[in-house]
Amino acid sequence: MQVYFLIALGGACGALSRYGIGRAVATYLSQGHWPVATFAVNIAGSFTIGAIYVLITEKSVIHSDWRYVLMVGFLGAFTTFSTFSLESVAMLETGKIALALSYMLATLASCVFGCWLGMTLFR
Repeated sequence: MQVYFLIALGGACGALSRYGIGRAVATYLSQGHWPVATFAVNIAGSFTIGAIYVLITEKSVIHSDWRYVLMVGFLGAFTTFSTFSLESVAMLETGKIALALSYMLATLASCVFGCWLGMTLFR
């Protein structure tokens, strides 16, 4: 039961953080056609999951129970690949093929790089 509580706690914080970043980006940055908030959150989440993974599994500087709070709960709710997918399909369906493909490629490459960078910097 404790694991479920830890995941729920992290998930609530991740969801609220995602919402807050989305609002901040919408307020302070002009998004135009590019989904800047989703893009930024996915990169930040990918970097963070790489860093936390190293800190928990390789360096053991964070107790393993934090995996449930941070990786499963917080980052599970914080990152938005489901939103990314929906935005990509919406661009494709409206005929914005080049924009959709550039967004998908940039997101994938940036998030994989972010995860690698997080792992590398925290090793």
